[in-house]
Amino acid sequence: MKVTLIAALTADGFIAKDDAHLSTRWTSKEDSLFFRERAKHAGHMIVGSKTFATFNRQMKGRKMYVYSRSLEVENAYNNDIEVVSLAPKELIADLAKRGIEEVLITGGSSIYTLFMNAGVIDTLLLTHEPVIFGTGVTLFNEAVSAKLQLSLVHNLSDQTKVFEYEVMQ
Repeated sequence: MKVTLIAALTADGFIAKDDAHLSTRWTSKEDSLFFRERAKHAGHMIVGSKTFATFNRQMKGRKMYVYSRSLEVENAYNNDIEVVSLAPKELIADLAKRGIEEVLITGGSSIYTLFMNAGVIDTLLLTHEPVIFGTGVTLFNEAVSAKLQLSLVHNLSDQTKVFEYEVMQ
């Protein structure tokens, strides 16, 4: 199973101004389209409960695994959303047993950190946008160490690039 972290970053390295700040309010249309296409292709996304709460609707055709110990999901979403609390390695092993080929880790900062520190991330897709916040939420909320290899640069526009990195194990 392929595990891909996907995030958009400002030029100064932030993913949001604060926990309630939506990336769709500051990222380019090209990045939004890239994210939707990648999410549709993977079909499965892991997201934290805070990030999930910022979504204004469920993404049809995609299964979401929401990390939470207390979240209750509305009945309308039960087939497309599963609340999970397994450790990252256990969750990835469980999803692999179900025959899932790829899952996107879609945030937020604590979920990115949890999965990166667990050593289950294979690929990072980091969109770089020409925006500066000065302060805000960083990609990881604590120390993370990994060696990466740049494998591809997706040119979404003259201003927006996605850097695809492979995690060296």
